Amino acid sequence: MNTFISCSIFKPGIACFAVASVFSSSAVWSAERNRCSSAELRSGKRPNILFCVADDAGHFSAYGHRWVSTPNFDSVAHRGILFDNVFTCNSKSAPSRACMITGRNSWQLEEAANHWCNFPLKFVSFPEVLKKNGYVTGYTGKGWGPGIAKTADGKERKLTGKAYNKRRFTPPTNSISPIDYSANFGEFLAERDPSKPFCFWYGAREPHRGYEYASSARYGKQPADIDSVPAYWPDNETVRTDMLDYAVEIEHFDNHLGKILAQLDSIGELDNTIVIVTSDHGMPFPRVKGQDYYFSNHIPMAVMWGNGLKNPGRRNNDFISVIDFAPTLLEVAGVDGEQNGMQPIEGKSFMDIITDQHDDSIDRSVVMMGKERHDVGRPDDQGYPMRSILKGNYLYIHNYEPSRWPAGNPETGYMNIDGSPTKTEIIKSRHNPDTKFYWDLSMGKRGEGELYDISKDALCMTNLYGLPEYQEVVDDLEKEMTDRLKKQGDPRMFGKGDIFDKYPNMCKSRMYWNRTHAGEKVPAKWINDTDFDPLDF
Repeated sequence: MNTFISCSIFKPGIACFAVASVFSSSAVWSAERNRCSSAELRSGKRPNILFCVADDAGHFSAYGHRWVSTPNFDSVAHRGILFDNVFTCNSKSAPSRACMITGRNSWQLEEAANHWCNFPLKFVSFPEVLKKNGYVTGYTGKGWGPGIAKTADGKERKLTGKAYNKRRFTPPTNSISPIDYSANFGEFLAERDPSKPFCFWYGAREPHRGYEYASSARYGKQPADIDSVPAYWPDNETVRTDMLDYAVEIEHFDNHLGKILAQLDSIGELDNTIVIVTSDHGMPFPRVKGQDYYFSNHIPMAVMWGNGLKNPGRRNNDFISVIDFAPTLLEVAGVDGEQNGMQPIEGKSFMDIITDQHDDSIDRSVVMMGKERHDVGRPDDQGYPMRSILKGNYLYIHNYEPSRWPAGNPETGYMNIDGSPTKTEIIKSRHNPDTKFYWDLSMGKRGEGELYDISKDALCMTNLYGLPEYQEVVDDLEKEMTDRLKKQGDPRMFGKGDIFDKYPNMCKSRMYWNRTHAGEKVPAKWINDTDFDPLDF
């Protein structure tokens, strides 16, 4: 029996709640599916890889978020492992995805530390290595990006494989992508050589901004469904509706996930496929996406693999970074990345967690995070450099240029925050003494240091930095963070951090704006160039 819910008519929050009727019986089905015979293990058949990444999603119902319904993600977690402490080291699409595919922190990736960059030729992706070693590779939706990646002879690099984006459909809202992800995956399956293993990247564009405002009401969602609004936003109907519209787009991602998994099941390849479902960073709301706080960098993840994962139905609370994806999937495939042209991988494989043979020699007590230039909005396109370390209960953040506006300058519209009804509500709050703290938290300037006790304050509302009783904690974390960054070759640790601001910004709409306002004559077609996708800006 196929227990994945594939809603033929997209009705999030209605039809998809049908998962409850099958979920209770899926544990038995799951246990049977996860038994693999010694003959299967001896066959030497290499596993397939399905990597599923939502764009800007921080919420799935497996984590208890009742206002979003993701039965297919939940089913993957039920038949595999639900991870509680997975983080990106850079909370913007291009740098986060660069870390995923290379196994290196963003400050180890030169230009690829930035949003809208040239992807350096020297850094090889794990899909490129897998293709070199006999895997068929492809993707639908969004792979790495936004930015430009070229080969030495100027051709487009296939960092996540061949694109499958031709199949289109009429989307359920006017903001959801018309790319039919599951149909494109079906085309990939039909075209591939079935004698070879495959690595497919399902990169939905949802729930990236923008949203059709109040589209959630068409699917039965009401503002009262939200159990709590984060304390750094106003709690009103506008913000709650914005959150529910975001939920609709996550459910669209989950709907296609179910259809993709059902296709694998129908051709008998589901058990031989490791499935990772995750996101590139937190939700596209103020003080989340593009920042360096707990919920900006914390991402959901579930993993299942019928022939390789042991003891399904577990939860894991080890600290995992997106730089751990590449070494894990290379180990699954039995391929050495560095012997195939990859730069030294910083991440650590979590295959021992998948096989339930925990390797205590691997340090999973710390996660490193940070950022350089994201979206523009400061003089000379300067970034807002940050580095942080999450260890135990504490998140320590160092802001290297506190004189700069962290979300972009006010006169340019705080451009490192996606436009949204919630953003508008916060901007409005600036002029009211009773509500100005919302603006301060999301857009106001910050000090050099920040310290938060995540066990009590996951929203990072109370900065403990500067309090005498926490000085020892700050000193210890600052030293450990600096030591680690020096070992990783972070240019900012050696007085060379300004290099990140000097790398070119490859967003053609921004280059058009910069140069025309400087009095230069540039091609008008840049503003409509196919390399520019407003969904990615």
